[in-house]
Amino acid sequence: MIVNPDIETYLKNISEYPHPVLKEMEELAEERSFPNVGPLVGRLLYALVEFGHVHTVLECGSGFGYSALWMALALPENGNITCIEYDARNIELGKKFFEKAGIAHKVTFLEGDALEIVPTLPQTFDVVMNDIDKDRYTKILPELLKKLRVGGMLITDNVLWKGKVIEENPDDRTRIIQEYNRQLMTEENLWTTIIPLRDGVSLSIKLRGK
Repeated sequence: MIVNPDIETYLKNISEYPHPVLKEMEELAEERSFPNVGPLVGRLLYALVEFGHVHTVLECGSGFGYSALWMALALPENGNITCIEYDARNIELGKKFFEKAGIAHKVTFLEGDALEIVPTLPQTFDVVMNDIDKDRYTKILPELLKKLRVGGMLITDNVLWKGKVIEENPDDRTRIIQEYNRQLMTEENLWTTIIPLRDGVSLSIKLRGK
């Protein structure tokens, strides 16, 4: 764990949910040992969408829509989040949760491989969320940047990878995340900061067209 467990517990205890369905989704994730960003990162995502007056979001690797629901709750009524997920069962679950939350009109689910789907999307987005399989992070980065509008934000989860990024002899997946972080930090078209929250979240602003 990156953050002191006692601090994390404190922050969770003083935090409220914008919708009770999120708590239900967390309970399901815990029951199934299914990873999600958790409520603290969820609150960050909500704040970024709300503050940035965001209307369009692309999320790659949506699972059953937990982080997507946090962002969608902050979107205006005419906003939309496009969720790419390879598992049809997760998509069906996600649709049910969005319907239960009363905001199914804000989401579009696409089933398949994000590496294949993203290049086919005709529009750009205000925010792009990257949470696909970690060993594919460097492969998808160029395509995500093409779909991010100038001034938009790329958000990536798990960039500190359980603290493994500081290991001297990391495994292959960790090396890919290290390289991905290096690309984010050195890309002249981006301004990136990494927040050591939960498993590490990077925020990258696209500075100009490319």
